Amino acid sequence: MNKNQFYIVITPMKNEDKKIKAEQDWKVKKFKAECRRLGLKITTQRIAIYTALASAKDHPTADLLHRRLRKEYPKISLDTVNRTLLTLADIGLALVVEGTGQPRRFDADIDTHQHFICVKCKKIFDFKHKPFENIRIPKKIERKFKVIRTTVYMEGFCDACLKKTDR
Repeated sequence: MNKNQFYIVITPMKNEDKKIKAEQDWKVKKFKAECRRLGLKITTQRIAIYTALASAKDHPTADLLHRRLRKEYPKISLDTVNRTLLTLADIGLALVVEGTGQPRRFDADIDTHQHFICVKCKKIFDFKHKPFENIRIPKKIERKFKVIRTTVYMEGFCDACLKKTDR
């Protein structure tokens, strides 16, 4: 082989990778359909922001997502990322994760679930607890307000932080 030749090694996708890719493709398709339904423009930046959020497992802030996206989209602004994330939350394709005193964190997993927030390392963990899924709204609230979503989040120390404090 001379210096102008090269080989491309293609490794087959593992089943887990195929499953993740198919799920991401489905989410992007759903995102585009919802944008069309609402009359929102489907831009390259919006697709990139939604895709990055949907594949994130750490409930990123707008700033963190912006830093990740700048690697591939160097001209994308923080304002665009922030406004798009808020739009995603407004149209129901993302959640703003509740917390106390921290920058907003976002989650593209809109299926019913709850969050545990570590007050030390600030990581957010998803969990499901059936009794929290059917919280009864007090009659006093139901008569006065229209509840569109209930959210449960817990704060405390994660396993890793507890182990560090034991030392």
